Amino acid sequence: MTEVSFTAMCNGTQADYELLAALEGPHVAGLPGRILSALTALEHGLAGYKITRLAHSLQSATRAEADGADIEWIVAALTHDISDELAPLNHAEMAAAILRPYVREEVTWVVEKHGLFQTYYWAHHLGHDRHGRDKYRDHPFYASCVRFCERWDQASFDPEYPTKPLAYFAPMVEDIFSRPVSF
Repeated sequence: MTEVSFTAMCNGTQADYELLAALEGPHVAGLPGRILSALTALEHGLAGYKITRLAHSLQSATRAEADGADIEWIVAALTHDISDELAPLNHAEMAAAILRPYVREEVTWVVEKHGLFQTYYWAHHLGHDRHGRDKYRDHPFYASCVRFCERWDQASFDPEYPTKPLAYFAPMVEDIFSRPVSF
């Protein structure tokens, strides 16, 4: 059997679902490669910055590592904008959803909220409220998100900053996105 027998899931058999379970393992195992490909695609994303979105992601991860961050933070810094192409208006939430099964709650929360927290640096220039993040001031991860944005995200648009290449971070991506996940 190479494909399921059903056209509606409610009609699936045990054999159908055993087949899908067997195929899911190799598919999930390929996730790190798909993450690296999606990061590579950021090389040709949104224009206007002094560096590409890929360079921004690499620079954010390089800064995180230089600050002594652990692997979860480094990979989060690397992938925080991975969804820019598919979800430009809610990229943070989509990036957090990708990370959520593999990293601790604090890291996921920060990635999910970084888009809002970043408005602190630019919103007032366009007549918007830069203090939207203040509604989370009492949240236990608020300071972590402020730090993520201040030290790694908003500062990572410098074409002169010595940035490590994607190949350097590939083993970290492999490590994080190969972790066992429980449902």
